[in-house]
Amino acid sequence: MTAVRGPQQITAVLRDMADDPEVSGELVRAARSQSPELSGLAEEATRSHVTAMIRDAGPWFAALERSGAVEEQDFTSALLLGADRAVQGVPMTAVLRGVQAALSRAAEITVDRCRSAGVPDRVLLSVVLRLQEYGNAVERHVVHGYRAAEHETPRALGAVRARLLRRILLGEVAPQGEVAPHPEELAQAGVRADADGRYHCLAAFPARRRSLRSAHVVTGTLDGRLAGLGPRPPGADEVPQDALVVVAPAAALSELPALYRLCVRAVDVGLERGLHGRHDVTDFAALLALAEQPLLGALVRDRLLGGLDPANDFHRQLALTALAFLDNGRRLDQTAAALFTHPNTVRYRLGRLRQITATPLPDGDAGPLDALHWWWALTCWLSTRS
Repeated sequence: MTAVRGPQQITAVLRDMADDPEVSGELVRAARSQSPELSGLAEEATRSHVTAMIRDAGPWFAALERSGAVEEQDFTSALLLGADRAVQGVPMTAVLRGVQAALSRAAEITVDRCRSAGVPDRVLLSVVLRLQEYGNAVERHVVHGYRAAEHETPRALGAVRARLLRRILLGEVAPQGEVAPHPEELAQAGVRADADGRYHCLAAFPARRRSLRSAHVVTGTLDGRLAGLGPRPPGADEVPQDALVVVAPAAALSELPALYRLCVRAVDVGLERGLHGRHDVTDFAALLALAEQPLLGALVRDRLLGGLDPANDFHRQLALTALAFLDNGRRLDQTAAALFTHPNTVRYRLGRLRQITATPLPDGDAGPLDALHWWWALTCWLSTRS
């Protein structure tokens, strides 16, 4: 446990509790035991809310000691909990039973850990009262988030999410002139952050909701693609085989528009190459960098492959073989296996390509830049040819 003395003892205890998986597990069990309706939900979803509210309690407690203002603090995690349970169809009474059970157990653990940390008994009464005040505020915001989501029909909720995603990912301005959404708006739409307050954005194709089956990601259709936002990227098993999903690393809200543009561009490039499944946007780093310089790519193509005839199918076969050679580490055996042919056939085609272009294809002793230039030229030539 963190060794801290003075006014920061309580916040240190709460911070340690938020980072302790055993504590979050015990609070989840307390909530589920008092609210059977929660047992039908994924335990991970309950755990994420519990952890967020414990983590929020530390800054709340410290700020309260300074200013005494309760409602000025951030209760986004409580709003999100209420909104999520409303969308999931859990009755309000069941939600509050679970929240109250978790808060009561959290107060017991906090008192025990404060004693172990050396907090004087005369201070513990104040701690208990403060925690009760925090619990009351959490319950109020859970109810507020629940009611806000409850009044939205599924179609209206989809429209709310689409408008919110356009503001966050495309930088559009709301009718009131605001760009950054308020915590209440995020809660109403079910958008949640990770433990550090960051989000993963993604772009996907086809633009249909079944292209993504992740309960943690809020999705909407933006300009013909499926856009998403959530606290963690979807798992590979949550992406259908016929869909392409590109995910960006976790980032703050202000950084998401630039990352989303990269994801969209990566989806377009991936579709051109016939890719499917889930990919990180960094998997497309080289492709995206080269795609942003079409004129330079054409110059490299013409310099290295000017002797190839775009109308000649045999020349296309030579270019495909050379590209496979580079993609397989410039190994004849691996290239032949990838092309389902004999290594001598690969050697012959590479020799013919050298004769026609009057430029040797880089072998295993060549530097990475030579290989990159050839790969870029071949990719560009084949794209132009098709």
